[in-house]
Amino acid sequence: MPRRRDPNRPRRQTLTRERVLQAALVLADERGIDALSMRELGRHLGVDAMSLYNHVDNKDDLLNGIIDLVVGEIDLPPGDGDWSQAMRTRARSAQAAFTRHPWASQLLDSRTSSGPERLRYFDWVIGTLRRAGFTVDVALHAYSALDSYIYGFARQQANLSSGEPSSPETAQQMLAEIPTDQFPHLTEVITHHIDHGGYDPDADFDFGLTLILDSLARLLDDDTQPDDPAR
Repeated sequence: MPRRRDPNRPRRQTLTRERVLQAALVLADERGIDALSMRELGRHLGVDAMSLYNHVDNKDDLLNGIIDLVVGEIDLPPGDGDWSQAMRTRARSAQAAFTRHPWASQLLDSRTSSGPERLRYFDWVIGTLRRAGFTVDVALHAYSALDSYIYGFARQQANLSSGEPSSPETAQQMLAEIPTDQFPHLTEVITHHIDHGGYDPDADFDFGLTLILDSLARLLDDDTQPDDPAR
């Protein structure tokens, strides 16, 4: 006689590629990208690890998939607005995504295959710069400068020591541990942060971003871009 299903027992969700990738994203956020394995992911989903290969080809495919999910979180404004504001919105959104997923900025550069979200992202950045009037060469340089800054800032923040390193309390502890007479400028900076409520990563990020965007705007306004046959 067939065994009757307990009506109070929750149904097991059907395994899909989307569900596998979402679960992998959660694990990477909770435990770090190095702790993500097919075995651990299978355990998290309550399935045998081998069943995951019905939905992802291998570990590389899994990593490509979760990177695409992260990139898909980045806000890409409509391309008919001001290019500088669009780039600022995109940069701030990317920084927020990398804050939610601290492992993502480093993994992003190591991927040799691009999913649909990454392709859309690349095309949007270049397209926005080209519509603004930048030549092909300068658009590529601008893309490199902007994303090097965005990724680098994200990695710097991810590598900060734990325990709210930007807080006034931590700064006060640092100040107590250094010979202030030997390091007067470092002492000045730490004291400044203590007096002003601690380090503000958002303000720091916006400062560097504005420098890059203002420099690109001057290049565009002065029409000093190098000659480009594909302009």
